[in-house]
Amino acid sequence: MVSVDKIYSTFLSNGVDFFTGVPDSLLKNICAYITDNTPVEKNIIAANEGAALGIAAGYHMASGKLPLVYMQNSGLGNTVNPLLSLADEKVYSLPILLMIGWRGEPGVKDEPQHVKQGEVTLALLDAMQVPYIILDADEDKALVQINDIIKSARSRNIPHAIVIRKDTFGKYKLKTVPSNNFTVSREEALKLVVDSLQDNDIVVSTTGKLSRELFEYRESKSQGHEKDFLTVGSMGHSSSIALGIAIENRDRNVFCLDGDGAFIMHMGAISNIGNLSLKNYKHILFNNGSHESVGGQPTLGFQLDIPLIAKACSYKKAIVATSREEIREAMAILQKTDGPVLLEIKVKIESRENLGRPTTTPQENKNDFMNFLNKK
Repeated sequence: MVSVDKIYSTFLSNGVDFFTGVPDSLLKNICAYITDNTPVEKNIIAANEGAALGIAAGYHMASGKLPLVYMQNSGLGNTVNPLLSLADEKVYSLPILLMIGWRGEPGVKDEPQHVKQGEVTLALLDAMQVPYIILDADEDKALVQINDIIKSARSRNIPHAIVIRKDTFGKYKLKTVPSNNFTVSREEALKLVVDSLQDNDIVVSTTGKLSRELFEYRESKSQGHEKDFLTVGSMGHSSSIALGIAIENRDRNVFCLDGDGAFIMHMGAISNIGNLSLKNYKHILFNNGSHESVGGQPTLGFQLDIPLIAKACSYKKAIVATSREEIREAMAILQKTDGPVLLEIKVKIESRENLGRPTTTPQENKNDFMNFLNKK
């Protein structure tokens, strides 16, 4: 394994002292170390990976220095446009380091949503003509690789990538933990929400632990899973998926169960939701101010006035709940209020160590869900 402190020191000694991106589980140790040891203005947890490329591009042009953008390989899709139409040598030719967690690496067991992305990660970098290294697990070799790729990025003035396999980095636990004094956990809040749903209600749940908790709660109640679309990948797109469903099912309530990181990632989606003004659209945002599923890095969830943002985008009503009783009351309001409406539930950072994963395949989930949608 490679010590994160030595990797970080190697970056600094080479003048790489600006970091931005979206956290990833394979990068959680190095991202935690960066967070604990870097001034906040030089470690920007961006809304999405494409935005991080933009931030890095601006920083390079202003400073002349080499910035680093960290991400999961699933985030490469968000970077394709700025990589090819901004940073590429045929456009502005900008040297930027990419540190990419390689989820779904062929031959390494992973979740279904990561398999295809893992298969094409290196081919995608090749197609975009982004030079890359796969960081060696041997520390001495890895440090040499880092030095070499930094030199290459500077000399060629183009983006370069450092691909990170599972378990490459040594352990490091985040010390700068986001402040959160709320008393209800996300899972407790989720159970209250589910218990308030009607039999014909449709659910779209966001990427991460929320969908896993939803699946397990249905199991504990001996219920089927046909009412729930589990957005196991495509972070930030649950609200848009729910919108497409709501358009075709106007006589049934559609509940989007969202997370703060996902909501922020593609926040522009709510402008369409508000503009279409669908009475059956109910948006519930579970906000713990953290990218909890990938290491606990902070989001801007608690720095934003999310209800005000929703109202500015033409949501009919937006409310906040923090206690069990407030959640119950809010759900009663959502059931009888024409949408689009938003409920922000502020929750503490907490999840079970033994939290499982869905035992059905994505295709099984989709087929059962579509049958439920067609059931009038």
